[in-house]
Amino acid sequence: MKRIHLFEFEDQAWFPDWIRVLMTRYIMTFHKMLGTADLLLPLVKRGLQYADTNVILDLCSGSGGPMIEVAQKLKKSSESSDLKLILSDLYPNQSAADQFNKVNNQYIEYITSPVNASDVNKKLKGLRTMVSSMHHMKPNVARQILKNAKESNQPILIFEISDNSPPIFLWWLAIPFAFVTSLFVTPMVRPMTWQQVVFTYLIPILPLFIAWDGAVSNARTYTLEDMEILIQGLSDENYQWEKGKIKGKGGSKVYLLGIPT
Repeated sequence: MKRIHLFEFEDQAWFPDWIRVLMTRYIMTFHKMLGTADLLLPLVKRGLQYADTNVILDLCSGSGGPMIEVAQKLKKSSESSDLKLILSDLYPNQSAADQFNKVNNQYIEYITSPVNASDVNKKLKGLRTMVSSMHHMKPNVARQILKNAKESNQPILIFEISDNSPPIFLWWLAIPFAFVTSLFVTPMVRPMTWQQVVFTYLIPILPLFIAWDGAVSNARTYTLEDMEILIQGLSDENYQWEKGKIKGKGGSKVYLLGIPT
């Protein structure tokens, strides 16, 4: 495989939660700038056509991610009026879960118990989605996630906001670019806090973490060729795979869609 599995600060158990929250807010803002939800929308609609129910099960949701906006857009269409979005994570974000679950919202729910993307409870049916999260998984885990979806006969959509197309030995060149970009994107982060400002401009540790993790995320991203290796032996007359690239702001994005037939 082309990808290399370097470490990301956000993955580390010792990494301070308050910094992780600030980085997550930045990433959410970056997703909105890239129009991630609009790129996901047609893929999600297609995936739902192959689900037994009008439910989206988002895996590795963290604090929510772009699928919130996707669900909001889908709810506006008549054919998706009964849509339900279920957020989940192996390590659920309890503050985010409390925020979603305490609101009288009939179509968004956050499961507060751990959900393992590689071994999903068969009672949880619907289109499984993983947005900018598959690159965190090593190949054996990534394959098991796809295998579990196939064995459960549930559609699954993998989406990454980069395509890992540059030569892999140049991965580090993205670090200075991501550092500078964070300085311009941060003013649009909401909610804006004094910590976001101080640790971006006065004590710039946030740009350092954002730049490193951003560059590493691209180096970790499964290319289309890598995805082909992951799905070897997982196709048959009852389950098929489709993969491709989508042009968007900031470069091409890659996706993998598994569908029951």
